[in-house]
Amino acid sequence: MMDIQSIKLRFGIIGNSPLLDRAIDIARQVAPTDISVLITGESGTGKEFFPKIIHQLSVRKHGPYIAVNCGAIPEGTIDSELFGHEKGSFTGAHETRKGYFEVVEGGTIFLDEVAELPLSTQVRLLRVLESGEFMKVGSSKVQKANVRVVAATNVDIPDAINKGKFREDLYYRLNTVPIRIPALRDRKDDIELLFRKFAVDFAEKYRMPALQLTDDARQLLAKYSWKGNIRQLKNITEQISIIENERTITLETLQRYLPDTYVRELPVLYDKNLSENQSMSEREILYKILFDMRKDISDLKKALAEVIHTGTTTSDIIQSAVTSTALSPLYPEFNPMAEKAAFKIHASEHVVDQEEDESFSDSEVVDDILSLEKREKEIIQKALEKHKGRRKNAALELGISERTLYRKIKEYEIEINL
Repeated sequence: MMDIQSIKLRFGIIGNSPLLDRAIDIARQVAPTDISVLITGESGTGKEFFPKIIHQLSVRKHGPYIAVNCGAIPEGTIDSELFGHEKGSFTGAHETRKGYFEVVEGGTIFLDEVAELPLSTQVRLLRVLESGEFMKVGSSKVQKANVRVVAATNVDIPDAINKGKFREDLYYRLNTVPIRIPALRDRKDDIELLFRKFAVDFAEKYRMPALQLTDDARQLLAKYSWKGNIRQLKNITEQISIIENERTITLETLQRYLPDTYVRELPVLYDKNLSENQSMSEREILYKILFDMRKDISDLKKALAEVIHTGTTTSDIIQSAVTSTALSPLYPEFNPMAEKAAFKIHASEHVVDQEEDESFSDSEVVDDILSLEKREKEIIQKALEKHKGRRKNAALELGISERTLYRKIKEYEIEINL
């Protein structure tokens, strides 16, 4: 049996991810058997390589191999394409035709995007998997099919089953051995390897020097989400190879080719009124929320302190404290009038407690502010020390713009030691 590294070399698979190695290992172990395999994974992850591995390492390697894109065949002709038809079985059937299952006798058929099959075709496929039998469209004659079936999909099949779009019995029959292909974002150490491989390939194709990446560009390449996976990485590498005259690709150059460079999968609150040129990175948004929350707490504590010290419970003080905060735009469900009533009750309770505890003062507010500022200053200092004073690299590490970092350095009077 071939080892994993030999399989990678033979089939042109690049990467050292343990998840990728695991998928290859399952494929090579299941190859000598004749059981069905279901390959799952996002679009663009390279699922099409694994049926070839299974076929070439099986006893059927000398038999035919065919890949069928189930989503590309119209629903009205899919049964005929897969199982064949008899002459006159439908309009346009001028002669008897063999289907893929008959053509690939003794070999392997790869059903790509199997979740796109109509339910009626799924019934026919289930019969082939269970009994090895099928009938042509328009025929009553049962035929035997000596075919190995490997299927693949990027659809969440359990969810499709719940929606009535995929048969549960077919799923379990196909899913005898599942192989999950990891997304590119789960193979971060492989991203640069793939980029370099594609860069060399396109350099040879277009007769130009290969692309090189700066350190900060490599960091961005690894951090990016790559929703289109390997296919997206290859397309972007080709774009840059053709369009850019400079062969050394910087962070700024790479950002122009990566859509939504700073978009993450986190449910971050943001101001919907921001225009496109005012958009912020995730880290900047989080900083803004933290500082706004700090201001909210400060305003509320000051209002509470004034109520306690003066014994006043007027609605003007409460309304001023609540509406002056930044909570309303950040939290659409926030209701200042409802909060005012709750705040008055909370404040009156603390007036009673104040007789027993005289330690409350505005110093708590100051301490909170100083604590947050001190922490932020320490983070910035550590980032600058790590990158030996290079603001550009430190800003990338912190996830904020260089302009924001420069402003923070001035605000906190941070000395840069080179």
